[in-house]
Amino acid sequence: MRMLSRILRPRLEATAHCDLPCGVYDPAQARIEAESVKAIQEKYQGNDDPAFRARAIDIKEQRSDLVKHHLWVLWTDYFKPPHFEKYPELHELFNKATKAAGASGTKASNDPASGQELLDLIAQIDKIFWETKQAA
Repeated sequence: MRMLSRILRPRLEATAHCDLPCGVYDPAQARIEAESVKAIQEKYQGNDDPAFRARAIDIKEQRSDLVKHHLWVLWTDYFKPPHFEKYPELHELFNKATKAAGASGTKASNDPASGQELLDLIAQIDKIFWETKQAA
């Protein structure tokens, strides 16, 4: 048994500042969903068919939820206390972005301006994210 334990023992220990080795976190996931939200809002504005509009709203709401999910994962799993110390605006930025994707934002609005506002907030998060990746 002792020999088996020695054979199966890990030979390399890896450490990371996040829960998994970096590369699994990326604001691009939230941005892609937010781009989809804005595109749906634009298509909604250009179509008067009630069935199309109902489907568009359903899909837009699903995509808005996915934006929130991807942002929450970044906020809670990737960013750590040292990031929040260096970028004190980060908490407020995530709060604004998740709300912009929520019931008071793109989930409730069919105006592409709300989709663009969400994309602008994600771009700010993305900038900080890549600054932290270069420092790691």
